[in-house]
Amino acid sequence: MTTPPASFPPETPAFDSAPTLDDLERLAHEAFAEIPEALRRHVVDVVFRIDDFAPADVLGDLGLDNPFDLMGLYHGVPLGEKSVMASAADVDIIFLYRRAILDYWCESGESLPHIIRHVLIHEIGHHFGFSDAAMAALEGGVPEDA
Repeated sequence: MTTPPASFPPETPAFDSAPTLDDLERLAHEAFAEIPEALRRHVVDVVFRIDDFAPADVLGDLGLDNPFDLMGLYHGVPLGEKSVMASAADVDIIFLYRRAILDYWCESGESLPHIIRHVLIHEIGHHFGFSDAAMAALEGGVPEDA
């Protein structure tokens, strides 16, 4: 079994008030750098977009009524379908929904960096069709065939 880095999960930084959109974007970039290469290599030039909530049409498309039920969403073109002729509209975007993440953070007691890392792994994994078991293995540093 591969052991995660000793510094993981990092402690939540101290905030004088609720973390802002910019705070979550910074944490997302830090968390992305900690994601195992086996998963990170599937995402090229990803853009992080932090919003307070998912738009109503996105929630509707996913069959969700409560905006607190969606912490993140991956929008992009799988590597196997990307073309050298791809346009800027084909950029991979990971949406993180600040209010839903902060609500979960308050309820769970987990560190905020850990939650953001988990959401990133989950969104990337689902986008590429990984099973929940494969994502758990990647997240925990456990070999997928273990």
